[in-house]
Amino acid sequence: MTEQRRRLVLGSASPARLGLLRQAGLAPEVIVSGVDEDALSAPTPGELALVLATAKADVVAALPEAAGALVIGCDSVLELDGQALGKPDDAEDATARWKAMRGRSGVLRTGHCVIDTASGRRASATASTVVHFAEPSDAEIAAYVASGEPLYVAGAFTLDGRSAPFVRGIEGDPGNVIGLSLPLLRNLLAELDVAITDLWA
Repeated sequence: MTEQRRRLVLGSASPARLGLLRQAGLAPEVIVSGVDEDALSAPTPGELALVLATAKADVVAALPEAAGALVIGCDSVLELDGQALGKPDDAEDATARWKAMRGRSGVLRTGHCVIDTASGRRASATASTVVHFAEPSDAEIAAYVASGEPLYVAGAFTLDGRSAPFVRGIEGDPGNVIGLSLPLLRNLLAELDVAITDLWA
């Protein structure tokens, strides 16, 4: 008799993260953590991403409906000039961000925390990808902000949406920029003695 596949729970409302996991053959349930991201802080953008990811995983792992599951918490911030940029506050903020980012490079940092609720063990780390921005015109920035997309994503951009033409290139894992690093997830699961192939749907 084959062993039953472990339940996988994604503690994030991000459709991009869910899409990445599904494309990789996984079938996670989604339980949104509801963590107040503005209430948390850390000394560096990389540490902040990990603090946020861990907080999300902790909240979801403590819920009765997550009992026995592997819980994944993730959070992304864009580091530019040493500052951590999450989702913009409003359209005006998104516009200012893009004017500051164009023609420059930032580092997208995504914190990952995996908790095995069956054993209480956990593994966590941050993945970093350098993003080189193109130089969209003021009119292109205005049109992009008017689409609404940048208001819902860390750093006010994404690689898998309307802002893709405004990114010249990246150094590192593209999935990490979209919201989750699958190679890092594989390593974190391995630390918990779980093979990612055993989670394939």
